[in-house]
Amino acid sequence: MDLRKKKFATTHGVSKLKRTLKTSDLILLGLSAIVGTGIFVVTGTAASEEAGPALILSFIIAAIAVIMNGFSYAEFSSRIPVSGGSYNYVYVIFGEFIAWFVSWFTICEYVLAGASVAAGWSAYMQGFLTGLNIHMPTALSASYNASKGSYVDIIAVVVTLFVTWLTTFEAKKALRLSKIMVFVKFAIIILFVVVGVFYIKPGNWQPFMPFGTSGVMSGAALVFFAFLGFESIAMASDEVIDPQKTIPKGIIGAISISAIFYIIVTLVLTGIVPYTQLNVSDPVAFAMRFVNQGIVGNVISVGAIMTLLSVLIALAYGLSRMIYSEARDGLLPKYLTKISKETNAPRAASWTVGILISIASGLISIESLAKLTNIVTLAVLVILALALISLRKQFGEPKKGQFRVPFVPLLPILSIVISCYLMIKLPINIWIAFLVWIILGVIAYYGYGYSHSKQKK
Repeated sequence: MDLRKKKFATTHGVSKLKRTLKTSDLILLGLSAIVGTGIFVVTGTAASEEAGPALILSFIIAAIAVIMNGFSYAEFSSRIPVSGGSYNYVYVIFGEFIAWFVSWFTICEYVLAGASVAAGWSAYMQGFLTGLNIHMPTALSASYNASKGSYVDIIAVVVTLFVTWLTTFEAKKALRLSKIMVFVKFAIIILFVVVGVFYIKPGNWQPFMPFGTSGVMSGAALVFFAFLGFESIAMASDEVIDPQKTIPKGIIGAISISAIFYIIVTLVLTGIVPYTQLNVSDPVAFAMRFVNQGIVGNVISVGAIMTLLSVLIALAYGLSRMIYSEARDGLLPKYLTKISKETNAPRAASWTVGILISIASGLISIESLAKLTNIVTLAVLVILALALISLRKQFGEPKKGQFRVPFVPLLPILSIVISCYLMIKLPINIWIAFLVWIILGVIAYYGYGYSHSKQKK
């Protein structure tokens, strides 16, 4: 196998997309993707089953791990500022074959994550409709399960297609609704904190570490993925003004703000409700109902519906731009590079992503595949950390004005150790599924990408 690499200098200026996004746009894009299910769903399960009130420590550990990976993304994005994120970074450093697998893993991560969010949105919406005495037919209410009489989650399919339509517009327009949702999201989080702080009982924080240090680490392994989604910022590089400076600011800003909100919400949540009672699908709204603030709880539930929509927009947007970048390189069919004349956006790539997510969300139970999302994501982070070390060896130190990761190679090595530790914690059946996905990736690469690549000699 010949080692095909992109030349470092030729990764610039190849896009046909308009550069309209500023730092504030990218921070909002990152917050759209990151802050969502982590606060409104994961916190309850993680507190009740993994870490108890010490979940705040789990979030701190996870935040440190994610920020270390965010540093790697920031340096790469300032030195190789093109669309495609980690896919293009690895293409320059390790060549086409490894880059293909980075994209292959990322496609899996984003499709499953998007489908999971769509299914969660459907669940919240159906709960809201039930409150209005409107009930969905069983056959159309959930993913395929013939024994229960369900065949397709039609609400999840419809919302995914709606979001896909939004992402076919120019970036600034596509993210406009997502921006509005971000402000709604933080408004209801602030509402929860302001109301909830008056109902905190310090006794609920005792025992602080009911599951010990192991529980804190298990909690970190779970909530680590509540931060993922910041990669969508790097994937938007082709549409960013002054990407060398703007992308790093967007990544670090989004991760830092997310971490602060996660920690504050966790502190208030576990102070209001005993951790043993938090194993519910809507812990934040549940906490308000727990202290007889039902109206506030209902407002939070409606806000959560809007929040999950913004997460889905960010995920679909990021993946469509990465697929567009791959198709531009010849690794995916050429039709995916088509740019809409009316909206100047990669319409074909957007609809392909939307259809994949809608199929998964409508027909497949995502719960059994959630940990596969975790393992492919961690694999990408390990590869990127290795690539950062190699970047310094191949191309030297960053130039003046470019973002610089401190303490290289120590910091990326620490990132690799943490990511590998979390991967090892996953069960054997997930590793088997991971290997199957790798085999399918090899077949896809040699069946199409290798012979169609623009990097072939």
